[in-house]
Amino acid sequence: MNIFVKQTRRNILSAGLALAATFGLFAGGVQAADDVSKLGPQELVSKVANDTLKDLDANRAEYAKNKGKVRELVDKNMLPYFDTAYSAQLVLAKHWRTATPEQRKRFVEAFYQSLLQNYGEALLEFTPDRLRILPFQGNPDDKVATVRTEIRRDNGSRVPVNYSLRKTDTGWKAYDVQIEGVSYVKSFRTDFGAEIQQKGLEAVIERLESQVASGTVKKPTAA
Repeated sequence: MNIFVKQTRRNILSAGLALAATFGLFAGGVQAADDVSKLGPQELVSKVANDTLKDLDANRAEYAKNKGKVRELVDKNMLPYFDTAYSAQLVLAKHWRTATPEQRKRFVEAFYQSLLQNYGEALLEFTPDRLRILPFQGNPDDKVATVRTEIRRDNGSRVPVNYSLRKTDTGWKAYDVQIEGVSYVKSFRTDFGAEIQQKGLEAVIERLESQVASGTVKKPTAA
């Protein structure tokens, strides 16, 4: 993966899973929070964007001084609409089936925290003018959907960024993002898969938990 793609993924995943941080701008009104389960995939993306960017713009200076508050921003505006458990299940792939319920729970939490810790501060640099949401081409009655957006580079060119969502009992939730065709779920699946193959799932979870606790989360390595 080239350097620009890595930098772009860092900005996109700044929401703690790649994918909520850069949800697109919405032209038109959004339904009230009480009706969020009735929103279509593109409307949901727009609501998350509006709520997040409004909060960020109003409190950017405070967030810059206190990085811990970025977690509060993510938890409040983005986490409810991101399917952390399903995303983590896709990342672990075959290892999810053999994991114990406790290991699954611990991995979901450690994975989410590691993403937030790695990419959270990049959210402070994100501004609305860098993102454009494209017309929705899917069928809102389907069980899965893709919301397409573009991110503007510093030189003015645009990078395609697509969000994958699935319909749940509580409404649409995002679970993956593809940057220039590269899926973050598949990327992490490869990284963690190699490490698990060599060290075992428990060792990987313990590494993540330790690094999250110490604030030194790094990309997984097979060593």
